[in-house]
Amino acid sequence: MNTLKIENLTKTYANGVKALDGVTLTITNGMFGLLGANGAGKSSLMRTIATLQQPDQGMVSFNEHHIQQKPEEIRKWLGYLPQEFGVYPKVSAEKLLDHIGVLKGISSKTERKNQVESLLQQTNLYTHRKKSVHTFSGGMRQRFGIAQALLGAPKIIIVDEPTAGLDPEERNRFLNLLSEIGENVIVILSTHIVEDVHGLCSKMAIMDSGRIIKAGEPAELVAELEGQVWIRVMDKAQLQSSRQCLNVISTRLVSGKTQVRVRSSSAPGYDFEPGTPGLEDVYFTSIYDNKNFVNQ
Repeated sequence: MNTLKIENLTKTYANGVKALDGVTLTITNGMFGLLGANGAGKSSLMRTIATLQQPDQGMVSFNEHHIQQKPEEIRKWLGYLPQEFGVYPKVSAEKLLDHIGVLKGISSKTERKNQVESLLQQTNLYTHRKKSVHTFSGGMRQRFGIAQALLGAPKIIIVDEPTAGLDPEERNRFLNLLSEIGENVIVILSTHIVEDVHGLCSKMAIMDSGRIIKAGEPAELVAELEGQVWIRVMDKAQLQSSRQCLNVISTRLVSGKTQVRVRSSSAPGYDFEPGTPGLEDVYFTSIYDNKNFVNQ
């Protein structure tokens, strides 16, 4: 069992932005979802775990190795797919993976060849292996990205906003691939898309303003809201007045009308119906509670 421990991480950039504020987490094998809006601090946390930047305070350890003191102890077991990555122009997927394998220390040419072929098959890119990666579609590039992250049989894989900009078919294909990978290693999925976490991750955390504001198993977090979510369809004028006196979780258009989701321990009015809570409700209520806590 692999164990990643993050203890009281803080990081403030030169411009004064506090990107990490006392982050503490323990992550073991399986898919772990890190959910938060753009700017919540997710990428800063991923970069710190990957030893691409040093924290101001706190510690990260992987299998009991302090990675600030010995960064090579995580780098040799790390696969990292950043939010954006560049590729060499006019270099085929097959040759680029072989080159990355050399950089990762896979010295045996035969071993590199076997790993590259296997990963191209696994990511459904084998028939495109001779094509230049810079000509790939967005989904193909992301699958290539996970192929390079898997070189060297890593024990911890970080993927940062991997499905942003993908069409539904490519998104499902990519998430299924991640799910297969995440059975025997740690996979950290950093995303702002609630659906990506809901179907894949056995454990998760919600991040806002550089802090972990909620953590646990998705099903258990959703269960905490049982009996507290109420829904009603209303017009814009009613919505404005409702925001002033009710705890509105979210609004959405349903058949051209505005459906309002409200959190309340009891029915907020005779015309509200009980709703089934979901992970999106957990996310919005956690963000709302955190904002109120910060503003107190």
